[in-house]
Amino acid sequence: MFGYVCIAFLSVVLAALFMPRDWSTQFGNELPQVAPVRLLSRRELSLYTGEEGSRGLYLALLGEVFDVHKGHKHYGPGGAYHFMAGRDASLAFVTGDFTESGLTDDVSNLSPLQVVALYDWLAFYHNNYDPVGRVVGQFYSESGQPTEALRQVKASLAEGQRLKAQSQAEREQYPACNSEWSAARGGRVWCSNKSGGVERHWTGVPRKLFSPGSSSSRCICVRDPSTAENPNLQEYEGCPPNAESCPVGE
Repeated sequence: MFGYVCIAFLSVVLAALFMPRDWSTQFGNELPQVAPVRLLSRRELSLYTGEEGSRGLYLALLGEVFDVHKGHKHYGPGGAYHFMAGRDASLAFVTGDFTESGLTDDVSNLSPLQVVALYDWLAFYHNNYDPVGRVVGQFYSESGQPTEALRQVKASLAEGQRLKAQSQAEREQYPACNSEWSAARGGRVWCSNKSGGVERHWTGVPRKLFSPGSSSSRCICVRDPSTAENPNLQEYEGCPPNAESCPVGE
């Protein structure tokens, strides 16, 4: 029980650290409010492809339009990402599906963690390119207000941030083991104060951590096995309870 309380507490702390204080302030309301936000139709946006005779070089992400002319070698004609110019292809930023059907702004099927990744892309564009307006359609209405689709995306973002913080909290409490295998000696898992990429002042002992309702497990390091009450933890067969290294089969 204590272990669960620790993870819950760490999740709250990490969520506060990793989650921007107000996504709606950072993304979506960043354009100056002293002047009307520029609104473009999808047809107008399609005129900004960087092609000869076009009006410029724009792309949109989650309905926000960015001037990417300084990245012309990437987004202009012949560039690796030219297919994203003049449109909102939000889904493709996560799926990597650059076919015509994949270059869409419909992100309703993305998982919460995928939405977090999409907002990482949005942060990238805010940090590197100038926002110039919003595209009317999937995410913004004709008056420039967020649509129900955007509100759902932001709700999914909040859930994704919670899950990410929870995962980070579990990773801090239960770092992954080191592992090796050779034909001559077989397999071995062991703990160190840097295993799992988590630097710490303790080493821990190897344990199997099972996912609820699953027969699969992964090796994690438990700091104090005498206080580990997680019912999903299991010792390695044939390994002393306090050993820092355990032999395993293939």
